[in-house]
Amino acid sequence: MTARIERVVTEGVVTIDGADYKVENNTWIVGDDEEVIVIDPARDAEAILSSVGEREILAIVCTAGLPDHVGGAIEVAARDEAVIALNRKDRQLWRETWQETYPDIDMEDEGIFGVADVELEVISTPGVTPGGVSLYVEALGAVFTGKTLLADGPGKLAGEYPALADQLTAIGERLFTLPADTRVLPAHGEETTIGDQEPHFDDWLAGSLTGGGADTTAAEGPLSDGTRVSGIKLNLDDE
Repeated sequence: MTARIERVVTEGVVTIDGADYKVENNTWIVGDDEEVIVIDPARDAEAILSSVGEREILAIVCTAGLPDHVGGAIEVAARDEAVIALNRKDRQLWRETWQETYPDIDMEDEGIFGVADVELEVISTPGVTPGGVSLYVEALGAVFTGKTLLADGPGKLAGEYPALADQLTAIGERLFTLPADTRVLPAHGEETTIGDQEPHFDDWLAGSLTGGGADTTAAEGPLSDGTRVSGIKLNLDDE
């Protein structure tokens, strides 16, 4: 097998309610020495293209339509005239960043993207956004979860869960059915595994994420990843 996974960490500024916050994003590159697929191209297209090098970009796949997932999509795709894929339910979010364009492909659940000698299977994981997806690469033992599942649990927007029931359903029925040793590669922060996260699921269902024992101070301001459903403006230039 020649396919491999690479991570590019980009950093930029998010302006929320007049305050600036540093944001880090993971952009994932899947492929071999000849061709790649880029997942969640964040703000720094130059850094992403530098990591890709001379390899052909077949597609850009966005796990959500949020600005910090699609901010570099147009520029990265343009180099090789690659297609851009997004779930149709996140088109409105996409248009907050790219007002005059739409993605080329409307991703659907169980769709397949091929690159090098592996396949990326689309798994519908709504909750954080209506069209949120994850991408499972069985041959590499990895799933790219966007904001759906992070190393510290289910991801949020603006300190809140926009649709927690949907999110937990997606995690329990779609992600936690994957092998325990599957690497969880999120849009923010470090990786984890399905086996590390699954034991917490009952506590999440019981209300630990929103109950009295949970830390509710985060709801008063932005998350560490600087995202919220609306009112977000990304400065795509690095400081």
